[in-house]
Amino acid sequence: MFKKLVSLTAFFATAVIQLSAQTTLPATTTDTKSKYDQHLLFGPLFYPNAGNEFRAASGEPGHAYWQNRADYKINASLNEDKNELTGSVTINYKNNSPQELPFIWLQLDQNLYDLQSRGQAKMPATGRSRYGDAKSTFNGGYKITSVQLITAGKPAENIPYVITDTRMQLRLAKALAARTGAVSVKIDYSYLIPQYGSDRTGILKTKNGNIYAIAQWYPRVCVFDDLQGWNTLPYLGASEFYLEYGDLEATLTVPASHIVVASGELLNAQEVLTPLQLKRYNQAKGSDATVTIRGESEVLDPTSRPSKATCTWKFAISNARDFAWATSKSFIWDAAKINLPSGKKCLATSVYPSESAGVKGWGRATEYTKGSIENYSKRWFEFPYPVASNVASNVGGMEYPGIVFCGSTAQTEGLFGVTDHEFGHTWFPMIVGSNERKYGWMDEGFNTFINTLAGEDFNKGEYKGAKTDWHQYARFIFGPTSEAMLNTPDVLQERNIGLELYMKPGYALTLLREQILGKDRFDYAFKKYIRDWKFKHPSPYDFFRSIENGAGEDLSWFWRGMFLENYKLDQAVTKVDYINNDAKNGALITIENLDQLAMPVVIEYTTKSGKTERKNLPVEIWQNNSSWKVKLNTTEELQKVVIDPDHSLPDMNSANNSWKSN
Repeated sequence: MFKKLVSLTAFFATAVIQLSAQTTLPATTTDTKSKYDQHLLFGPLFYPNAGNEFRAASGEPGHAYWQNRADYKINASLNEDKNELTGSVTINYKNNSPQELPFIWLQLDQNLYDLQSRGQAKMPATGRSRYGDAKSTFNGGYKITSVQLITAGKPAENIPYVITDTRMQLRLAKALAARTGAVSVKIDYSYLIPQYGSDRTGILKTKNGNIYAIAQWYPRVCVFDDLQGWNTLPYLGASEFYLEYGDLEATLTVPASHIVVASGELLNAQEVLTPLQLKRYNQAKGSDATVTIRGESEVLDPTSRPSKATCTWKFAISNARDFAWATSKSFIWDAAKINLPSGKKCLATSVYPSESAGVKGWGRATEYTKGSIENYSKRWFEFPYPVASNVASNVGGMEYPGIVFCGSTAQTEGLFGVTDHEFGHTWFPMIVGSNERKYGWMDEGFNTFINTLAGEDFNKGEYKGAKTDWHQYARFIFGPTSEAMLNTPDVLQERNIGLELYMKPGYALTLLREQILGKDRFDYAFKKYIRDWKFKHPSPYDFFRSIENGAGEDLSWFWRGMFLENYKLDQAVTKVDYINNDAKNGALITIENLDQLAMPVVIEYTTKSGKTERKNLPVEIWQNNSSWKVKLNTTEELQKVVIDPDHSLPDMNSANNSWKSN
């Protein structure tokens, strides 16, 4: 999720502007009294639990790892006059856990938009929130009309249920057996579609008709795992989703004037497209260049759609954690082939209104989609879905398996940035299925990290960002109002969500890759983490263990300082001496670690004759010291000494990073 952020660089700039308006930055200081306690940072007891048969100490899934499964078959119809969705979902749930389950918990996320919901109660009375409006009069939420147990050869039976805010408990007459239990449940429901649903679902009004971005649109099973049992945190707006994997089929009935795109593959194209559109659609599957399926001039042409009241579109997606879709009579539609490393092909598509068309706008959306999917498939892990659909909407940016919603007004670098970010979520959390509701940084932060490399990769660096001065940004992301990133999104101050879930963890992985482990070791470990946990549910400690084992490095100090805590870094050059007072014998440089975070050290020194060299020191120099003397094998006087000359570390105080001769 990445609202109105045109690129990572622009995101940083936005954060700077916002924070400048909200807080007074601490003045830089030349105080050399150290606050550093190495025992806090390098303490040996980092992991709270030993590895076990479910989650190995190596960070891999254990030999007895299990997770439950939920398959869905959904039938839904859209009433465009009422903005109402009516649906029926059959859930086939399989208990692979080692214990009986006497009940099942479901998520009813649309209940957030009930005026009596907990999330609505959290909306600020003054100001604004992207997740809702305290002054809203829209009273949404599910209307559940039937909940039944489906058993082959028997009449359907009503299941007792209890709804609590955004959760529903199904109380089973017979518990699901451990490891083998399965149940089929059919739920009939309806709800009014919110115009603006927490920047994740909504209705965009355009001159040629509404665009419906449909998500959180069917009851979904909560995850039951080995870490917590049932994960039933309510949906309050800020925290996203934690979902089981399975196969999903959707049958969607909409006005015949509409075009529909959705998660998964369109199964009945010949029934819902005109012969000309079907020809173009099939042409696009084999074309690297974007092919127009329905052009701008055809949007208002009645012959561009079948001449009947409604069309029923059928889609399917395998081994996915969710399903979303979009529908409108205003859609321009284009597509192109995606080439995957294995030789497989899939389809990139974009749908958007006339207002968004043009080469600076959504006319390049399919090109951006294709570029992102091909790039991340090559770098990390192959894209697993048959289609990647990009939808122009009133959602600033939101991701689902095989489909994303992006802002309809985004253009050029902004459209590339939001497209790349949202499709980057295919890898986190769609492939690597972390718990977003608790650990937003495990998808937003990881995704932000891979986005930083995409600007260099796309179209020979067309949108490559400028180099970041991390001394400057450290004063914001570690400033007086900052928080530790290992917090649930619902607990963070809303103004800090962009910093703690996106910027800080994204930067932390960049630090690991470029300053601590090196690209080769990091990339190897990171790709192994993705492979090991594909379509599974890793915890933060699984990630920490996986990177440490793959890279062969104890990084507990790094996880503790950057993730669990909000430690700050302040390295300083405090003294320069010559051995025996003679520059020909070499120089002794005293460096200090003045705050609680530690990092490796890069010292750049320039001699009187203008010769510049560097010396690298590992983080271990700070294991039992807050002060360290470094010998430089110089034979002449020094003109300048600088610590962290590239401003790659999150140093809060640049003023004490350099020494100059008189």
